[in-house]
Amino acid sequence: MPTKPNILLIAIDSLRRDHMSCYGYDRQTTPHIDRFAESGTLFEQCFSTHIPTTSAYASMLTGRDCFGTQVVALRHQGRLTSKVRTLPEILRGAGYNTTCVGFTGNIAGRGFSRHLDYAGWGSWAEGRSPKAQNLNDVAQPEIDRLARSRKPFFVMLRHMDPHAPYLPPAPYERMFYHGNEKDPKNKSLKPVLAFKPFCDFFRTWFPPGCTDKDYIVAQYDGAVAYMDACIQSIFNQLETLGILDDTIVVINGDHGETLYDHECWFDHHGLYEPTLVVPLIIRYPKKVPQGRRIGGYTQHKDLVPTILELAGVRPKIKFDGQSLMKLVKGRKSSFESEFYITECTWMRKHGWRTPQWKLIVALEPDFHFKPEIELYDLVEDPEEARNVAGRHPDVVATLRARMESFIRKRERQTGRTNPMLTQGDWHGYKGIGPFKTSRQAFDTLHIGSPKTAVQLQAEARK
Repeated sequence: MPTKPNILLIAIDSLRRDHMSCYGYDRQTTPHIDRFAESGTLFEQCFSTHIPTTSAYASMLTGRDCFGTQVVALRHQGRLTSKVRTLPEILRGAGYNTTCVGFTGNIAGRGFSRHLDYAGWGSWAEGRSPKAQNLNDVAQPEIDRLARSRKPFFVMLRHMDPHAPYLPPAPYERMFYHGNEKDPKNKSLKPVLAFKPFCDFFRTWFPPGCTDKDYIVAQYDGAVAYMDACIQSIFNQLETLGILDDTIVVINGDHGETLYDHECWFDHHGLYEPTLVVPLIIRYPKKVPQGRRIGGYTQHKDLVPTILELAGVRPKIKFDGQSLMKLVKGRKSSFESEFYITECTWMRKHGWRTPQWKLIVALEPDFHFKPEIELYDLVEDPEEARNVAGRHPDVVATLRARMESFIRKRERQTGRTNPMLTQGDWHGYKGIGPFKTSRQAFDTLHIGSPKTAVQLQAEARK
C-alpha cells in the first residue's frame, strides 16, 4: 500500500452550487453527491474569483491568484508562467502517479504524466450526450491501473455535463420537465435566439421549435443529475478497490453558469453570483470530519494548500491561498470576506465583492450594452436585479478605492502589472485590441458551432 493517500479531484465545469440539492436546491439533482457530502465537509461559500475556465483552473491548480498566475483570459496567450508550480508537478515530485481526464490543452494541466480525453461535447444532430459515462469509460480503467501501483495517485476528472450543450440522455431529459417545450404561446426563448453572438451555437443543440426557457433549464438540471449518478460509479469503484477511505476526494467547480440570468444566456460570463459561487466538498475520513458545513469564505487559491496539508506533502512554496483546515479545525472562522474579482471571457471586467456589496467595473464596452459601473446590494437584492450605482456614488468610490489599493499592493508584491490590463486581443480577433463600443463587440463576437466552442477552450492544443 502507498504510504501517502491517493488524491481524486472531481473538477466540474459550469456547475451552479445553487442547483445542487445538498446546497438547498428544491430539485433532487445530486442525491449521490449529497450522501458523499454527509461523509465529508461541505464549504458553503467557495468563490471562483477569476472567471472563466482557464483562469479558474490556473488558481485551482496552483494556489495562486491571478497576479500570481498572470492568467485571466479564456484565450490566454502563451503558457502558464514558469514562476509557479502546479499541483501535479508538486505531487509528481513527491512520488505520485498523475493522470488527468478531459483537460488536454489547458495550460494549468502542466505536470500530469498522462492526459486522457473523452467525448465531452455534442449537438442535437449527434443525439443525446452521455458525457459522464464517456468520462467513466476512460477514467475507471485508469483508476484500476493506478490502484495496482505501489505509488499513490493523483487523478483529476474534468466533468463537462453541466457545460453547454445540455443534452442529458434518457430518462434525465424529462426528469424535471413535463410540459410542452414547443408551445407557440411561450416566447421566453425569443430573446435568447435573437442574441446574435450565441444564437447559431444555441440552434445546434436546442430542440428544433423549442420556445420554453424552462425546458433548457431542466436540461441543465438533468445533466447535473445524470453526472451525479455516473460519479457514484467512481465512488463505488474506490470502495470496491478498498481505497475509498485512503483517498482524498474533492469535488469542486471551476465556475458556475448563467442560465436565464442577467441576459448572459446559458453560458458562464459575467461577474454575477451564479458564476462566482461554486461547490466545494472534501472527504477524507482520517483528517476531515463527517457531516460538517463550513460557512466561512474560501477561494480557489485555497485548494492546493489544503490538499497538500491533507496529503502530508510540504513543498517549500509560498501560496497566495491557505489551507482550509484552519477553518475545519476552528482556528479561523473565515478567510477574506472581501476580494478582487475578474472576468475575461466574452467581456473584460473586474470588481470588488464584500458581504454586502458588489462593484463591477467594465474595462471596455461589452456586447450586452451594460453600463460601465454596476453596484449591487447583495443583502437587499441577492438576485442582483437592481443596479444602484447611481444612488450610491459614495459606495462606488469607497469600493473602487479598496479595489485599486489591493491591485497596487499585489503589483508591488509580484512585480507584475495587473494582467487584466495587459490582455490585448483577449477576444481572439487579432489587431482589434479593446472594443471601442458595445456595438463593435456585439457585431464581432460569435460562437458558431460546438467545434468552435471546443477550440475556444483548448487553444493550447495548437
